Amino acid sequence: MTIKQKKQLNFWQIWNMSFGFLGIQFGFALQNANVSRIFETLGAKIEDIPILWIAAPVTGLIIQPIIGHMSDNTWGKLGRRRPYFLFGAIFASLALLIMPNSPTLWIAAGMLWIMDASINISMEPFRAFVGDMLPSKQRTTGFAMQSFFIGTGAVVASSLPYILTNWFGFETVSENGNIPQSVKWSFYIGAIIFILSILWTVFRTKEYTPEELAEFNEITSSDVEKGANSKKLIYNKIGFASIGIGLVLTLLITYLNYERELFILSLGLLLFGITEIIAGQLSKNDKKSGFIEIITDFNSMPKTMIQLAFVQFFSWFALFAMWIYTTSGVTSHIYEMKADSELINQLENALIQQDITKSSKEVFEIKSDLESYKNELEKKSEVTLSMKIVNYYLNNNETLDEKSISKIKEIDKQYNLGANWVGVCFSIYNGAAAVFAFLLMFMAKITNRKITHSISLLVGGISLASIYLINDPKFLLIPFIGIGLAWASILAMPYAILTGSLPANKMGTYMGIFNFFIVIPQILAASLLGFFIKQIFNSQAIYALILGGISMFIAAILVVFVNDNN
Repeated sequence: MTIKQKKQLNFWQIWNMSFGFLGIQFGFALQNANVSRIFETLGAKIEDIPILWIAAPVTGLIIQPIIGHMSDNTWGKLGRRRPYFLFGAIFASLALLIMPNSPTLWIAAGMLWIMDASINISMEPFRAFVGDMLPSKQRTTGFAMQSFFIGTGAVVASSLPYILTNWFGFETVSENGNIPQSVKWSFYIGAIIFILSILWTVFRTKEYTPEELAEFNEITSSDVEKGANSKKLIYNKIGFASIGIGLVLTLLITYLNYERELFILSLGLLLFGITEIIAGQLSKNDKKSGFIEIITDFNSMPKTMIQLAFVQFFSWFALFAMWIYTTSGVTSHIYEMKADSELINQLENALIQQDITKSSKEVFEIKSDLESYKNELEKKSEVTLSMKIVNYYLNNNETLDEKSISKIKEIDKQYNLGANWVGVCFSIYNGAAAVFAFLLMFMAKITNRKITHSISLLVGGISLASIYLINDPKFLLIPFIGIGLAWASILAMPYAILTGSLPANKMGTYMGIFNFFIVIPQILAASLLGFFIKQIFNSQAIYALILGGISMFIAAILVVFVNDNN
């Protein structure tokens, strides 16, 4: 049978089909640059921030393969992938409007869950969209164009609080520890841009029909099914092995009384093992279902996909460390958020004079934190105050002297200045990614995709770890340019390599499964980073960025061993 070739699309056609990623990354950039700030403003401890983020990757882990499978089997007036673009955009835009108005920490965490789920619904089919629409030789260009829009959207989104504060006079510090107006309006603008950019792609792009895609298919689903049939016996092996490891870890965490976040890892392994065993039992009846197909496809991943999974794991562990801890790490490492023993004693005396019956649990936690600071001050002259302490005394300063109140307000100001500058740094790495997206296409032509990706990750890892050596905020821009090169490559090269090994009728499912290796390191980071920061690094968030740099360096080495079928 003769296989038809997909027609090459011109520049503007690729532009239109990728334009929706402008809005998607607008949402992600606002989330990544500001959600930790919102959590801290609402009273979260630094070591608790990863667990609050856990909803986002868990949601992606569940939703993306389901949406991928559904979009593989959808066809309607809007096509195959575009209904999911639109549905996700509507709900993500609503979540962006609500998130900065969260009155409590638990509501903010819940909105992060909803927002991330909605963004995932829009984003997952976009990856498969490139595989659907472009011939193999143009896929690097297609994913690079997505990188361009991701970078461009994120530049503006990450900088919005800074722009609104310094150019338009919006407040960067709100009274009573509320979310600043500059952050709120950034989210409102993001909601509008998200929905409009998705609408542009939905109405300016036409998809191939299922029949046309079948004619183009270089790899058939039977190729995957052969592998799946030979691996049916491994459901139970994978399941029981996962359950065994999960049980051992759960017992160790319980016995050693480690941080509760570590249960996410052990219980996740237990749940995965149970899922495999259930799928194995159901498959014995030879009944077709989306659940069995997704698990079967997971167990029969192409070799290239397995190799890329390890690269993705270490790449995204590094990114998640950066997104969670850059604000805390930079503000505490570079900005003046320090307190000496005199201020700590004043805060403790003020606490004693307050009516502790009005909020006994909160006061107990504040007292515990102050005791920890006093212990640290036995070894050094200053400690970095958490925003939980700062916000408490901003709202309960009636027993504080004027000097202490002034110092607390100055620390709050320094934190918000630093948080705004982190937003600028995030915009720099995204802006660099937009520019480097076109450089990557050239690098891939003169070398290959593997070498291009390895070099990019190496530069990114060195850049991320080097933040520790910087004391002047202005010089932070330099490593974030290097991170931008890695970011551009992470968004393009693995997907360009992967699509050549996947059947067209399972493109969405496998892109969703591939997301596991983005989400799993995020869950692991949420489980371990808080533990490391508190137990090993004495609550110094800057060390999480060094760990991230090491992780990205490992990913750079692993790329060399990946098979690129194109």
